[in-house]
Amino acid sequence: MSDPTQLPDGAGLAGRIAIVAAPTDLAAEAMARLVAQYGNSTLDHARVVVALGGDGLMLETQHRLLGRNLPVYGMNCGSVGFLMNDFRDESLPDRLALAQAATLHPLRMRAYVGTGDPVEALAINEVSLLRETRQAAKIRILIDGKKRLDELICDGVLVATPAGSTAYNLSAHGPIVPLGANLLPLTPISAFRPRRWRGALLPAEARVVFEVLEHDKRPVAAVADYTEVRDVRRVEVWEDREVALTMLFDPDHGLSERIIAEQFTV
Repeated sequence: MSDPTQLPDGAGLAGRIAIVAAPTDLAAEAMARLVAQYGNSTLDHARVVVALGGDGLMLETQHRLLGRNLPVYGMNCGSVGFLMNDFRDESLPDRLALAQAATLHPLRMRAYVGTGDPVEALAINEVSLLRETRQAAKIRILIDGKKRLDELICDGVLVATPAGSTAYNLSAHGPIVPLGANLLPLTPISAFRPRRWRGALLPAEARVVFEVLEHDKRPVAAVADYTEVRDVRRVEVWEDREVALTMLFDPDHGLSERIIAEQFTV
């Protein structure tokens, strides 16, 4: 069986490119230019999706395509655009055919609230636990069933994917992780006790469990990208290797190179 992420040459992509855009004037103008030149396939018929916007649109598009693993080639019509390529409207099919693929696996969150059924969601960037009130959260951390931190007093804590390690994780002073490292950063958010704990790097196959202590007094919300679950008691997080996502990058500016370069940005 052929690899669905292996694209044909530029001519073979004619009529098989789906274009989506963020709801901004800049993205809408860029989409109009591309559609006029290359048309706009339906997602059911497409071999590749071109996303015009910023990193938020890339995540939104990947969530929309979960389970289909259509490759997504982003072009920056937003602000940061870490996951996007530069926008150019010329020779798009040839750029797509030459693009390099990066395969990612999202995190799966299973959040428990009271005695009801758990809520599950996938995160391409990170799963974060955040305090809901003025009082700091108290969270116990277990890794693969072994208690590693009995009580973390903090504003929150997160587990990030390598691709997401440059997003909220980086803002919380977590480490940037190269794609091939098979590691997941576990990063506290404004830790109060233990004050010197800066987080950990976990093997990609690790299963992380957060237990919320004093949950009635110190409620905590769990967030997996766009899915928020409030008043959680226990949250399990692991990398879901059964779900694959493909992003496409120009050969001279792949995602691995961006992650390395970001660590030398001052």
